Amino acid sequence: MHPVRIDTLDDPRLDDFQRLTDVALRRVSEPEGGLYIAESNTVIERAIRAGHVPRSVLVQEKWLEDVLPLVADHDGPVFVGPDALLEELTGFRMHRGAIASMQRPELPSVADVVRDARLVVVLEDIVDHTNVGAVFRSVAGLGADAVLVSPRCADPLYRRSVRVSMGTVLQVPWTRIGDWPEAGEELRAQGFHLAAMALTDRSVDLDVFAADVPERVALVMGTEGRGLTAAAIASADTTVRIPMHHGVDSLNVAAASAVGLWAVAAAQQAKRTQQAKRTQ
Repeated sequence: MHPVRIDTLDDPRLDDFQRLTDVALRRVSEPEGGLYIAESNTVIERAIRAGHVPRSVLVQEKWLEDVLPLVADHDGPVFVGPDALLEELTGFRMHRGAIASMQRPELPSVADVVRDARLVVVLEDIVDHTNVGAVFRSVAGLGADAVLVSPRCADPLYRRSVRVSMGTVLQVPWTRIGDWPEAGEELRAQGFHLAAMALTDRSVDLDVFAADVPERVALVMGTEGRGLTAAAIASADTTVRIPMHHGVDSLNVAAASAVGLWAVAAAQQAKRTQQAKRTQ
């Protein structure tokens, strides 16, 4: 990629970076345009390492020499311009060095994503991009295998999700899954036990579920506020709750995902260790 210095916003190749703060616009325009935005040198590097292809890059002059080696093996412009002009283009003051417009990869099938997985997270209709990114970071950090997102769930590749995830959304396998009950039937056909995180009269405590944890678990997390839909709960094999204190009924979905993942992943690992000892 080669530097292109700009002093106006007339170049149509800059359209990828227009109005980055307009969430309503970007959540539609980015998937339709086949792109997503990677913000910061670290995220750009992780995206390229994951095999994603940059279309163009927007960079402050002082960061140019740091960015060029990251994108040296690819074609396209690296736009460099005055800070005020870049702010006018994007809608915010750039302070993370560079922003790249990346070619959005084609999503794999659910079967391909979960083929070798033991623990996956299903996100139903979560609309907050920060929460989506935080869940991906928990999945990566706590050793789960994949994330499946519902048709109405926020885009994991939206720049806020990518940033909050610390780029792990570019490393964790993920794809979109259909609606209930078909989604549940598809996962059950792949051998998964569906554990819905929800407060119901039938919910069991997380430690009780972990004490006899299934070999393959799909942990289903619901949207902010109302939680999982009735259809998701009806599709589950078990409904699980995190015991709470001091009158608090639940955790934020990102925090709940971390607690649930830690408990289930640890229980699965302990179970595999015990099985291995018995076969020796």
